[in-house]
Amino acid sequence: MNIVFPRNPMAKRPSLHPYADRASFERLLLLIATIIRYPGVGSATPGQPNPDGHNALEQVRSRLLEMAAERNIPFADYSIHTLRKDLLTLRRYGILDQRMYRWGYYLGTGALQQAELQMALHALASQAVYQGDPRVRQVYQTLERRLRGLDLELGGELFYPVRQHLNRVIVHTDPEEMMALGKSQDTLFHQLEVLEQAIVSGQRVELVRGSNRFPVNRPGPFEAYPLQLLYHNTAWYLICEDPSNGHLSTHRMNRLKNYCRLLSSEGRGIEAQKQSLAIAHQLLENGWGLFLGEVEEQAAERSGTLVYQQVKVRFFPPVSHLILEGERRHIHQKVVPGPKDPTTQQLFYVDYQVKLPPRSLQEFSLWVNQALDSAQVLAPAELVEQHRQAAQRHFQRYT
Repeated sequence: MNIVFPRNPMAKRPSLHPYADRASFERLLLLIATIIRYPGVGSATPGQPNPDGHNALEQVRSRLLEMAAERNIPFADYSIHTLRKDLLTLRRYGILDQRMYRWGYYLGTGALQQAELQMALHALASQAVYQGDPRVRQVYQTLERRLRGLDLELGGELFYPVRQHLNRVIVHTDPEEMMALGKSQDTLFHQLEVLEQAIVSGQRVELVRGSNRFPVNRPGPFEAYPLQLLYHNTAWYLICEDPSNGHLSTHRMNRLKNYCRLLSSEGRGIEAQKQSLAIAHQLLENGWGLFLGEVEEQAAERSGTLVYQQVKVRFFPPVSHLILEGERRHIHQKVVPGPKDPTTQQLFYVDYQVKLPPRSLQEFSLWVNQALDSAQVLAPAELVEQHRQAAQRHFQRYT
């Protein structure tokens, strides 16, 4: 027996949501997907705010139609008025903020929370400005435009440089900037897009050396697996692997020509790249500077048969205090404080000891030379003699 309960005449009838029908619901989801896929969509002219909202929504509608076609979703060409209502809905639910998006629409801060986004922006700003990275500079300028509304809302805090890397690049790195200054140079910086793609896919390329510092000048073409763009002190370098023998080397970017030819359509894969890059960074960690050694010496070092040299330098005040502070200057270092002056209780000197592969002695000497009269090399004997002769030449120049 079925029992039928009488309807409550006082009960409210459920109200339908404006997006209850399938077409409206899919349109709203496609709009969200469009803004996620194309952050900044709605900016008619890159770098310029939209003159009016109508032009911005024309671009949004165009992208929306592309998204619908890509997913085979039947989608009518809705009016600008309808899309404006959809955007108001996203604002009402907090998916879009209650601010003007004059430089294009984007959702929140993407994958980052606001504090994390600020730290990322600091790093990007330093790399763009002081390390002169042209590709990062473009990304930072784009973010600066898109997030201008959020920065205004935070009273200018978003882009305030709380952290900054002040190491400044000493060569031209940005092709557009070179052109604007009338100082175009024939360097590998013009080939960054091709080079970066070769790095992530593990493609073999042909590059051309213009000049090279270590150990001798060897101009001309060479084949390589490019592994990483590395910034060190004042310039950008490229870590490479020789396809014929696996020899690893570093090359300063401005000393490589404006030439990067792909030699293989398919790359060897990211895992092979990671393995080679890990070996390169182990060599960098063991040595001093960026020179990774000649073929035979590097092979011996990688196999564990190379004999390292014990280097010892005595540093005197005021440099000795800086040496004591550098507790993590090198993984193989040992810092030994000398005796104290009984009157001032200050150290007479500090001995710095480190084991290095022979390939690194030249770059280590350059570091020691920064101390001038506050350093004395004690070992090995050949390095002592080199610095003694250099001191004599230095003295003669001043006499």
